[in-house]
Amino acid sequence: MPLLSIPSPSTAWQYFDLTAWLRDVFGFSLPLDFRIHAYAICILLGIVAAVLLANRRLNARGVERWIIIDIAIWAVPFGIIGGRLFHVFTHVSDYFGPGRDPLSFLYIWEGGLAIFGAIILGSVGAWIGCRQVGLRFTTLIDAIAPGVLLAQAFGRLGNYFNHELFGMPTNLPWGLQIESSNPAFPKGLPEGTLFHPTFLYEIIWNVCGVVVILLLDKRFRLQWGKVMALYLIWYGTGRSVLESIRVDTSETFFGIRTNVWASFAAILIGIIVFIVQTRRHTGKEPSPYAPGRQPRRTSDVDSDDTWSEHDDDAAAAVTGSDPVPAGGSAK
Repeated sequence: MPLLSIPSPSTAWQYFDLTAWLRDVFGFSLPLDFRIHAYAICILLGIVAAVLLANRRLNARGVERWIIIDIAIWAVPFGIIGGRLFHVFTHVSDYFGPGRDPLSFLYIWEGGLAIFGAIILGSVGAWIGCRQVGLRFTTLIDAIAPGVLLAQAFGRLGNYFNHELFGMPTNLPWGLQIESSNPAFPKGLPEGTLFHPTFLYEIIWNVCGVVVILLLDKRFRLQWGKVMALYLIWYGTGRSVLESIRVDTSETFFGIRTNVWASFAAILIGIIVFIVQTRRHTGKEPSPYAPGRQPRRTSDVDSDDTWSEHDDDAAAAVTGSDPVPAGGSAK
C-alpha cells in the first residue's frame, strides 16, 4: 500500500454523540439519541459560505445587506428536499426492496443529497424569495452561482467522513483506503485495495471553478444569468467525468448513469442560456431590483436638518409676518 494513500476516516469522526457526552460529563439523561453528524456540519458550513459570498456579491451590485437571508429561508429548504428526492430517485435500490428500511430515505444525515435536484427545487425557492423581496432573479442566480460551487466543495468533504461515493480501484499514491466491510466495497477485491478519491477530485474542481468564474465575472461583468450558465457548464463538465468512475450503485439509462445524463443536460442548458441571454440582452441590467421594487430612499423625517428660534426670526424677516410665540398659536 502506498505510503501517501488517503486513510479512511475513523467511524468516530462520523458523528458526535451529544446524548452520551451530556450523560458522561453532566449526568444528564435524555430520552432521545442526539448525534451531530460530520456530513451535516459540512453541509451547513457550505450553506454559510455560499450565503456569505452571495451577500458580498449582491452588496457590490447595490443590494441591501443581508437580503440574501430572506431568500435563503426559501431556497435552502427547497434545495435540501430537491437534493434528497433526486438522490433517492437515482439510487432506488439503496432504499427500497427486500431487506431495506422503507423509512431510510428520510435519513438525510447519513448522506445522499444530489446537487442537480437541489438546483432544480432550490431555484424554485429562490424565485419565490426574489418575488417577495423584489430582487431580480437573474441578479440573484449570478450572485449565488460561485457560492453554490463552494458549498458543493464542503459537501464533498462530508462524503469523505461518510466513507461513500469513491471511485474505481487505483494504484495512484493518493488512493483512498476503504474498509472491506463498507457496503459499497466492490465484491471480489482484496483487503487493502485503494480507490480513486472522487470527493477530493470534485473539491479541487469546484474550488478551481469558483476562482475561474469570479475572474471571468470581474473581467467581463457578466449579468442576466450568464454567471449561472458558466456554473452549469463548469460543474456539468467535471461531474460527467467524475461520475463515470464512481463505483456506487446508481440508476442507469442506456447504460449511462443518471447523474451523467444530468451533467450533460446541465452543460447543454448552460450553453443555451449563455447564448440566448447574450443575444437578448446586449446591455447591463438596469437595476438589481425588479421594476418598481427598488427600496425607498431615506425620507425627509430622517433628515439631519435642525430648527431653532433664530430660524423663526429669519423666516419672519423674509415673509414679513410675526413669529409664533413659544407655546402660543398663529393668528
